[in-house]
Amino acid sequence: MNVVVIGAGAVGQLMASFLAEACMDVTLVVRRQEQADELNLKHLTRVHIDGTKTLHQIASSVELEMLPRPDLIVVAVKYGHLQNIYKQLLDLPKEIPLLFVQNGLAHFDEALRLPQNTIAFCSVSFGAQTIDFTTVQHRGVGLCKIGIGRGDSIVFEKLLHLENPLFPIEFVENAEQMLFEKAVFNCMINPLTAILQIKNGDLLTNKQAYLLMHTIYQELTEAFKDIESTIPFSAVIALCKKTAANTSSMLADRMQGRKSEVETIVGVILQKASANGYPLPTLRTLYHQVLAIEESGGQS
Repeated sequence: MNVVVIGAGAVGQLMASFLAEACMDVTLVVRRQEQADELNLKHLTRVHIDGTKTLHQIASSVELEMLPRPDLIVVAVKYGHLQNIYKQLLDLPKEIPLLFVQNGLAHFDEALRLPQNTIAFCSVSFGAQTIDFTTVQHRGVGLCKIGIGRGDSIVFEKLLHLENPLFPIEFVENAEQMLFEKAVFNCMINPLTAILQIKNGDLLTNKQAYLLMHTIYQELTEAFKDIESTIPFSAVIALCKKTAANTSSMLADRMQGRKSEVETIVGVILQKASANGYPLPTLRTLYHQVLAIEESGGQS
């Protein structure tokens, strides 16, 4: 397969490395020519969980429209960059399948307005961190879930044949439900870690943080009656343990002074709950705290 990955952040780089390892022709589309030149010269290094390294032959470009027609486009930019990407995708052939890899729910309806015949969504739970322009660190094994929003699943079924235990992939029936459940997990972990500036695992050892996380869970189960059966609190604890050493994406954004995805993750969940008559006071307070931190400069 000829795969184009748009976005060379941690998620994009890690996915590109595993796809290239599976003998696919992978091109990373990046924003800066400097990064494209460095990737074309040095290729992409993945630092494994045990500290060992592998080098993967990745091409790179800043011009999506100039590339040969791919078999699949993976869109791995953050939500804030999607509007520009949508404009570029509009001009591409409708037959090219798209796979969107973003947190939150805000992009679901937006992506499905594109003309492409086949559009799928991906939710990842692996740990990844960019070291530099050409190096990504794999910090934790986690599932890559794919749900079809519209169209044919054939091209995505090919990804199942990777059968790499370090990059497990599974299909789910309902793409929107998959994104909702991921957002629920993120609501309980990301804002707290960003505000308190702690790792995921600290949510279990810090008594007050644990109490806040459990309070958010109780609020969510009141607002969304099926959460208790689909996402037991034990699953939240298990995720915190599994990703104990991870820096959440929201905390990483704060550390880098970037705008976070709190609107697309927490904001959308707050809107859905409010429509059901539930204000989610604890989560709403954390939401406004994250926004206040961003307004004041992010790192203070």
